[in-house]
Amino acid sequence: MRVASKFEGPAKALIKKHEGVRLKPYYDSEGILTIGWGRNLQQGLSEAEADLLFENDFRKAFNQAAKYTWFHRLTPERKQVIVNMVFNLGARGFSKFRRMIAALDIEDYETARIEMLDSEWKVQVGPRATELADMMYS
Repeated sequence: MRVASKFEGPAKALIKKHEGVRLKPYYDSEGILTIGWGRNLQQGLSEAEADLLFENDFRKAFNQAAKYTWFHRLTPERKQVIVNMVFNLGARGFSKFRRMIAALDIEDYETARIEMLDSEWKVQVGPRATELADMMYS
C-alpha cells in the first residue's frame, strides 16, 4: 500500500479547480464525452469502478424499495425481486405497477406475478421478467 505524498493533495485540488465537476455527461472542448472531474468516458471503466457504481445504484434501489410498507413483510426472495425491478426500472417506472403494488400490499403474490408478466416491461426484459415472476409466486 502506498503512502500519499505531500504532493498529492495540492495536485488533486489544482486539477479539480481547473476541470470543475459536472455530474452529467457532457462533451469537452475536443468533443470527447466526459463526466465528473474530467473523466473521459471513451476509455470505459475498470471492473472495480463498475462495481463501485453498481454498489451505489444497488443501495439506492434498495432504499427506494424499502419505502413501501409492505416491503418489510416480504420473504428475502421476494425482496430480491422488488429490488431487482426498482434497479431496472427506477423508482418512477416501478411505481407505475400500481396493480402489482396493490397486490403486494395485501400479500396476493399470484396477482403480483400476473401483473409482472402482463406488462410492457416483460416484453422489454424477457426471461428476466419470467424468472422474477416465478420467484414472486414461489
